[in-house]
Amino acid sequence: MTLIPITASKTGLQLAGDGGDLGGDLGSSAPDLAIAAALKHLPASAPVVIMLHGKGYCPGVAGKDPHDLIFAPRAGHGRSRFVSWPRRLGFALPGPRQPLGLCIALGWDASGRLWRATAAADATAPMLARLIQIIRRADPARRVDLIGHSLGVRIILGALPLLAAGSVGRVLMLAGADFTSRALHARASLAGGEAEFFNITTRENDLYDFLFERAFSPRGAGASLGRGLPAAPNWLDIQLDNPATDLALRRLGLPLAPPKSRICHWSVYLRPGVFRLYRALLHDRSRLTLPFLAENLATPPEPRWSRLRRRAQPIIAPGLTQPL
Repeated sequence: MTLIPITASKTGLQLAGDGGDLGGDLGSSAPDLAIAAALKHLPASAPVVIMLHGKGYCPGVAGKDPHDLIFAPRAGHGRSRFVSWPRRLGFALPGPRQPLGLCIALGWDASGRLWRATAAADATAPMLARLIQIIRRADPARRVDLIGHSLGVRIILGALPLLAAGSVGRVLMLAGADFTSRALHARASLAGGEAEFFNITTRENDLYDFLFERAFSPRGAGASLGRGLPAAPNWLDIQLDNPATDLALRRLGLPLAPPKSRICHWSVYLRPGVFRLYRALLHDRSRLTLPFLAENLATPPEPRWSRLRRRAQPIIAPGLTQPL
């Protein structure tokens, strides 16, 4: 396992806790040294994947620390919302297996109201850019991929315009809490122009997209990422709960379990099968090229609120375990 937990604080980037499986002897303020040491032991083709969480987490706070929850090598299981991202992405594997790459968990203070957390996400974007620059400086040929959920996607889109061309490989955006205008700006940047974007959406997130739009674009001028973008060579919208997408993924050997709710902000990483897809996008890109995936998965998105009109599944409200 190769996992480095890093926290973005007001004073910059710091190793979180004891530095993950690298030991605590490097000190809490030396992510550069920890990253350089980890990269020396990786195969040349192995990627670096940076994970970014969404709202509600706060490093160092019990019960909210992402490094103890979704970024832990072994986190919650079953119906818990705190599944282990590193483990399900193929990094935190048990036993003496060859590392699939370097996994970096970037935690940031996403507590408080939506407006405060969004401002904190914007402040974290330059620190993500610095983290990527640290990796590129230590190993210029190393591939760097990004995966983020909710406001973590906003951090990614804010960091890309600050980076040089070729800095980022694939970008997996899970129910991104941001606007298509910012995505277009990031995609047009030097780094964004050479990156490959996978915009993972679901109609289960429509309520959250709607509330985000109303909070930051009350006159309706801004469209959330859940609406998708026009086709582009380096951009692919994947609506997970679209029946056509489900069928296409099954044909590719990446089946998803049936969706269980009509309203859910976390189904993009809780629905059984989704991490198999994300793991394949990160580790099997020679087979799953973006043109190949676009040919097989590009389907028109279903309209907003369409999932609420379906009768096949019960509605499960956020925070509840029983259908309404």
